[in-house]
Order: sequence, then C-alpha cells, then structure tokens
Amino acid sequence: MNKRLKKSLKAVLPIVLGAFVLYFIYREYDFSRLGEVLYHEVSWGWMAISLLFGILSHVFRGLRWKQTLQPLGEHPKDANCIDAIFISYAANLIIPRMGELTRCAVLNKTDGVNFSKALGTVVTERIIDGVCILLITAVTFVLQMSVFMRFFSETGTKIPSLAHLLASPWFYISLFCVIGMCILLYYIIKVFGLPRKIRALLLGIWKGVLSVRNVDNPPLFVAYTILIWLSYLLHFYITFFCFDFSSHLGLLAGLVMFVVGTFAVIVPTPNGAGPWHFAVISMMMLYGVSSTDSATFALIVHAVQTLLVIVLGIWGWLRVSLQHG
Repeated sequence: MNKRLKKSLKAVLPIVLGAFVLYFIYREYDFSRLGEVLYHEVSWGWMAISLLFGILSHVFRGLRWKQTLQPLGEHPKDANCIDAIFISYAANLIIPRMGELTRCAVLNKTDGVNFSKALGTVVTERIIDGVCILLITAVTFVLQMSVFMRFFSETGTKIPSLAHLLASPWFYISLFCVIGMCILLYYIIKVFGLPRKIRALLLGIWKGVLSVRNVDNPPLFVAYTILIWLSYLLHFYITFFCFDFSSHLGLLAGLVMFVVGTFAVIVPTPNGAGPWHFAVISMMMLYGVSSTDSATFALIVHAVQTLLVIVLGIWGWLRVSLQHG
C-alpha cells in the first residue's frame, strides 16, 4: 500500500464511519422539523453564550499548556499557544487525533519549541484530562445511576443480555467504531515506525511528561484545569436553553449527556460525528424528550459547535500565517 493511499484512508475512513452512523440514526428523520426549529424556535442568544464558553475552554487550555512548557525552558507567547489550540481542534476534523501533533508543529514554527518536548506535555495533559473525566463520570454515575442503567439496557449494552446485545443494531455501530479506532492506531504506529524516531520521540515525551512536576504556579495550573472542564460543561449545558423542548432539563441531565458525549468523541470520527449524536439522543430520550426533538437538538448543537471549531481554526491559521508565514 503506497503512502498516498495510506494518507487518503486515514482521512476518508473516519468520515465514512461517521457518515454510516449518522445515516443509521437519521435515516427516518423528518428534516422539515429541522428547518422549523432553526428558523422559529432556536434562541441564538443562548447559543452565543454557549459558544463563548467553547472559546474560553480553548483559551484556558492554551494558557495551561504554556505552563507545562516553561519548566522545559520553552517560553512561547500566550497568543501562539492559544492559536495552536484553535488550529489543533480544526485539524482533528480532517484527521482525528492529528491535532495533538499539529499544535506541537505550530509552536515549533512560531516560537521554536522543541517538537518532542511539546508532544510530551500534550501526553501529560491527556493523562490529567483522563483523570478529570473519570472523576466527573464517577460522580455523575453515582448521582444518576438509574439513568445510566436504563441507557445500558435500552441500547443493548446490558452485560447479562448477550442475545439482546448481538441483536441490537447499536452493538454493530459500536463495533464499527472500535474497528475505526484500531485502524487509526495502526497508522499512527506506522508513521512513527522507525526505531531511531521512536527513541528520540519517547525521550522528548518523557521530559514533557515530567514537566508538570515543576510548573511555576501549581494552584494556577489546577485553576486552569477546573476552568477548562467547567467551560466544556457550560458549552454543552447552556444549549439546553436554546430550545423549548430541552429548557426544562437540569444540570444533572446536562452532566449525564456531557459525560456520555465526552466518551463518544473518543471514537475517531470528525468531532465525534455519529457516535456523539447517538449518545446524546439516547440519553435525552431517557429524560422525556421525544426522539425527533432529541435528534434535532443533537444535529443543530453539533453543527454549530463544529462550525465554531472551523472558524477558530481558520482564525488561528491566519494569525500564524500572517505573523510567521
């Protein structure tokens, strides 16, 4: 398999996977309802507030990233760190998980930051964020255990019911998602397949991982981490108030859907398209919202939030290109 074909597959497979899941979910959806909601029912004021928190989450992430780079002797500008984050999320829309590499490359270009060290700090960030989402998930699961149990049962993922699991179409969606993740992992290994590259990369990554022990202001690092995740939650939760049919849902419902949505976007599709819709729609229906309205909510919210990622990515790319082109 030649390199051009491999690159094409890395870009195309996630799109195909996401399109398959979206088709399955929306194959019987009445799109006239989408137009009606868009033109007459959406509160764009609330949507704007939601988008503000989406931007803030990137800003706080950029500022926190700078903190982890400073102990390594790297001192990029705040604006460049934030622009790199903007660009990285947009890059993930093209090739999922490519953003981690892209943002390191951006800072290497703008501030001369060592690529492997920067990548190490990204690994550290991912570990910290993984711990954060597990803590949030644990708390949410305890508070809304009955809802999660209903979700597992109604989507065919209830462990005792193997026959039900195999008969459920959602099982095959999950299976395709896992296959997609395995294919993505294979290509990542292929990219860094040379032993010399691996040794140099791992050394830089290890230095980056250890950098978190020496951040100059640990309380500020913790504050940034809290603000990142609070902004993520509000970015999603505030969208409930954009629609009459979801405005009654409380913060606990928002936490539940935020958690399942966060795990859904792990699947390598553009911005979690498909798996995210499935997770949010399924959970929203458990809170009494109709299937049509749940599907409408997921379609509009995901589209608007994806558009924000694209706009911020273009903004960051233009700034970097004009200043360091």
